[in-house]
Amino acid sequence: MYSGTTFRSHSGNFLGVHQKIDRIARRNMRKFTGVEHSFPTTREILHFEGNNGPDGIKRKSPSIDEPWHYIDPANPNDRALAGMINDHYVNLVQALRDTNRVRAAFEAAWMAHAITDGLTPAHHYPLSDKIEELWGKPKEERLSIKDKNIIKGNNLRDTMGRNWEYWGAKGVFATHLLFEIGVATAIKTTTFADSAPSKEWVKRADNLGLERIFLEAVQEVYALNMYETFWKHGWTARLANQTRRTLIPKICAVVMYAWYAAYREAVL
Repeated sequence: MYSGTTFRSHSGNFLGVHQKIDRIARRNMRKFTGVEHSFPTTREILHFEGNNGPDGIKRKSPSIDEPWHYIDPANPNDRALAGMINDHYVNLVQALRDTNRVRAAFEAAWMAHAITDGLTPAHHYPLSDKIEELWGKPKEERLSIKDKNIIKGNNLRDTMGRNWEYWGAKGVFATHLLFEIGVATAIKTTTFADSAPSKEWVKRADNLGLERIFLEAVQEVYALNMYETFWKHGWTARLANQTRRTLIPKICAVVMYAWYAAYREAVL
């Protein structure tokens, strides 16, 4: 999901979707007593978004050890992202037990970022396979900033064609970026005041566990066919309504639950 330009720490404050979701999820935690002062504040969490978040790492480095927040909802064996979220969860629990607020804020932010990306329709596209097709090598083997952004073909015509397929109109990554900017624009003026999950929802999530509630939400988002609709028809009023009424509230609920579950486990 879009988190701003990542050129500076506060670049996502205006249109950053990750930042907005973090704010909403942290606000919604106030519905549950005993959390307010012992969990990182919104400001502490947002320090590890934008330039200090996963998207900032992608801009600054080659592809080695970069967070890869994509998931294939059609493949039940694709568990890499769920495993990454669980790692952040375990680390967050430990940081809260150690009263290490900086580490807790980092883990909370990066876990929320992974959850949000995993529930973003654009992140259900098999981008890794497309990169390997266009670059002729796995994404991890693009070892420089230049190599990550410019595809070298067999000749000039091939080079231009491959880059257009990725960056051009209706291109793979251009479409991805435009979808996420559309989400950011659609929710800019919405406060999501009533987005806190119910106690019944939280109880059900407790019974299922974080991984299952996340994977269930992935399937629910995938069933909306939002990205396929956008690819065919562009941004529509229906997509904007789906974003505001279904997508963002669902993401906020899972993020808040992940934080709340970690907090409760830490204090037991």
